[in-house]
Amino acid sequence: MADQSTESEAPAEAATDSPTGSPAQPTQTLPEGFTELDRRAIDTARVLAMDAVQKVGNGHPGTAMSLAPLAYLLFQKWIKHDPSDPNWVARDRFVLSPGHTALTLYTQLYFSGYGLELDDLKALRTWGSKTPGHPEVGHTTGVETTTGPLGQGVGNAVGMAMAARRERGIWDPATAAGDESLFDHTIWAIASDGDLEEGISSEASSLAGTQQLGNLVLVYDDNKISIEDDTTIAFTEDVAKRYEAYGWHVQHVSDGEDLAAVDAALAAAKAETGRPSLVVLRTIIGWPSPNKQNTGAAHGSALGDDEVAATKRVLGFDPEQTFEVSDEVIAHTRTVIERGRAARAEWQPRFDAWQAANADQAALFDRMRTRTLPEGWADALPTFDADPKGMATRKASGAVLAAIYPELPELWGGSADLAESNNTAVEGEPSFLPTSRQTKTWSGGPFGRTLHFGIREHAMGSIMNGIALHGGTRVYGGTFLTFSDYMRPAVRLAALMQLPVTYVWTHDSIGLGEDGPTHQPIEHLAALRAIIGLDVVRPADANETAVAWRTILEHSDRPAGIILSRQNLPVVDRTEFASAEGTAKGAYVLAEASTGTPEVILMSTGSEVQIAVAAREQLEAAGTPTRVVSVPCQEWFAEQDQSYRDEVFPPAVKARVSIEAAIAMGWRDFVGDAGRIIGLDHYGASAAYTKLYEEFGLTAEAVVAAARESIQAASSGAGLAAGGDVVGGLTQRTGDQ
Repeated sequence: MADQSTESEAPAEAATDSPTGSPAQPTQTLPEGFTELDRRAIDTARVLAMDAVQKVGNGHPGTAMSLAPLAYLLFQKWIKHDPSDPNWVARDRFVLSPGHTALTLYTQLYFSGYGLELDDLKALRTWGSKTPGHPEVGHTTGVETTTGPLGQGVGNAVGMAMAARRERGIWDPATAAGDESLFDHTIWAIASDGDLEEGISSEASSLAGTQQLGNLVLVYDDNKISIEDDTTIAFTEDVAKRYEAYGWHVQHVSDGEDLAAVDAALAAAKAETGRPSLVVLRTIIGWPSPNKQNTGAAHGSALGDDEVAATKRVLGFDPEQTFEVSDEVIAHTRTVIERGRAARAEWQPRFDAWQAANADQAALFDRMRTRTLPEGWADALPTFDADPKGMATRKASGAVLAAIYPELPELWGGSADLAESNNTAVEGEPSFLPTSRQTKTWSGGPFGRTLHFGIREHAMGSIMNGIALHGGTRVYGGTFLTFSDYMRPAVRLAALMQLPVTYVWTHDSIGLGEDGPTHQPIEHLAALRAIIGLDVVRPADANETAVAWRTILEHSDRPAGIILSRQNLPVVDRTEFASAEGTAKGAYVLAEASTGTPEVILMSTGSEVQIAVAAREQLEAAGTPTRVVSVPCQEWFAEQDQSYRDEVFPPAVKARVSIEAAIAMGWRDFVGDAGRIIGLDHYGASAAYTKLYEEFGLTAEAVVAAARESIQAASSGAGLAAGGDVVGGLTQRTGDQ
């Protein structure tokens, strides 16, 4: 039943399809060593899927029923794992990209002894349960990643496979590529029609082929059914040929119930180490439900009491019982615990010998496992001399990376084809590339350090999540800030999973100039700040950039985006102004009022801080005591205690002005009712950045006028000015200067 196609072979037609397109009856065979007790366990998994969804009244039973044979085979035979040590470093990883079929995973975790019990399956999708509607990493033992948004898991799996190769190169550099290492393992993943319809899976799979990730096996559940029923209405390409074009090893299994054929395909996929493998597995969703198999009705809703009972009769289960699991079945499935312990026991002496013989790598291994930074690493951070001509913060970021790379071998990254623009590639560092993929410009090897994501921002975000999930490396990826839109779903998932990935988002404002409004971010800072758990850091100069990088790396429980300028920004004279160390607190007093007690506070981020400083000079010269606060990261500032926040923004000082080349959203909380917000309420234009700032009212003169207006409003109690928040821009409010 397994057709092991190569690029030159035509994909086989699915043998289970009749001439009318309806699936024929499957052929049920077992691999060598399996018995009818294994078949009973598989059917038990189907019954549990039906009963769990029926009990809660909602969920996705059909795919969990049809994937039960594959999932059982993976967890009982092919995945190298030890349920008694779920974090064993040499374990294989399993990614269920179609997270809606969470029961596919939950039943196998229950069978395998990961801590889930029958009551947990009964509590599916209910408050406080270990079995939420989609798998969540850190919530349920044995779940390797949070999935649900389709396609993301495919990207995660690619990232895990890349991380596995990189980590092996860090810890075991003496073992050549192609030779067996004690750190080698396989990433197994399942994808659905929906996963492969989402563009992110194409991006990630294309890169996986380029990277020749022979440690990655993806099984495509080709059931041809989605919520809107038959996928023929929207999804008709030959997926196998697509993956062959990507450079994958492709096989077909025409009958998902033919466990012997599935087993043979998985064996061939694991044996293929020179390229990633795809197994196209034809299944019948909802099998063997008499009336709802192969229909959209089996995809996303309970089958109904009558249909559940009818299906149980087909399977030989008592229709009057629910959650029926025989002692014999559970005892049989949990023998995987002993097999897992035995595999780990066989591996442990090899690891102990490696540890004894490789003291430096072993120390690094221990440090990376806990994401602990080495003592004194921050001493390598550069400091930058004052310079009114300045330096782009993207350039400063590149200098920071070059300085700390020798101290942090776990740090690696790249960009979405924008290395020179993002300054993400450290000179002299090898690229992460198969030997056959190296070029005159980019050389390296399979264990290299510079990542090339290609023009694939969405996949880059998801792949970085997979890298972070896999182990202790610290990964970053760069693109223009406006293109963070392409990767937003992956960024949100990184925040949800609390992953320490870093986004290098450059070209941060209209300050990028001539490329014009398609490339100039306006709403992006506010949109990113709205993601709970994401640190958004926009440094004002080179020294703030260095402290920002240090602080980002000191956090191992969250993602961060560092927002960097294309244009040069003055390097602040820290003998005249406050130390950049205040960056770590999110906001700090950069320039104090001459009297020590400000009449007005000007606050800003990034490239607009210099505008606030220039406005302060004018206000002070006119006799108005003025404080300037740099606010590189609102999230870090919110973490400070109230006394510090009140010290930076004294509650008694009501006159306040914020300046940021972006929409006003979010700044009202800082400036208060009497405050004024200078920003943009429109898109940019193509011109020199200096001209744009002038035309759009982002000038020191506009700040001075807004400050005087705010002082007057604060003294009179007038509060918010009529007409909105934004001062400046192409359209002027009544009373704006």
